[in-house]
Amino acid sequence: MNPSVVSPQPVAASADAPVSDQGSLRAALGLLIIGVLLCGLAYPLAGVGLGQALFAAQANGSVIERNERVIGSALVGQPFVSERFFQSRPSAVDYDPMAAGGSNMARTNPALRAQIDALRQTLSTRYGVDPAAIPSDLLTASGAGIDPDISPLAAEIQIDSVARARSMSRAALAQLVQQHTQAKQFGLLGQPRVNVLALNLALEALPAQPQAGQ
Repeated sequence: MNPSVVSPQPVAASADAPVSDQGSLRAALGLLIIGVLLCGLAYPLAGVGLGQALFAAQANGSVIERNERVIGSALVGQPFVSERFFQSRPSAVDYDPMAAGGSNMARTNPALRAQIDALRQTLSTRYGVDPAAIPSDLLTASGAGIDPDISPLAAEIQIDSVARARSMSRAALAQLVQQHTQAKQFGLLGQPRVNVLALNLALEALPAQPQAGQ
């Protein structure tokens, strides 16, 4: 051992010396305040502001109004009882957006199959078509139970029934359905579809049809 090398001796901390956090508490509080202001205030306000400025209708729920009264949303399906209107696809939650969801029954569930078979026969009689011709979206509910759209085939199969109920030309009604058929989004996503509420509102806006004999 080299006697000229002296090992350093640990310095004992004085019991009376003040404890310092070296400014870490101040930095933590500063970051907390900045985070709350940015993420809890500025970011939500910016998102709401941009949504209202660029997509006001969508940001407010795509609400549809008539005579200053809200009658529905383009994003939420609703039932139509009268044969004068096109029918939406079934709903497992009675079209309640606050309870959106499916029936949770598997495709092999006997109760679901019996329900589909009964509905198939009902629609076959109503529309005067073969039971096998009823499209699946008129027999089954969507995953959310509030799908506002039906397929063009589901709309087409209802044309004769609605035309009879309204005493109007089938050709005119078919043209209206065509006008309200939306293509795939961006030409790639999803399938062609018809918004039932929009179609029925356009149907109601048509001039009154003259009754037979008038």
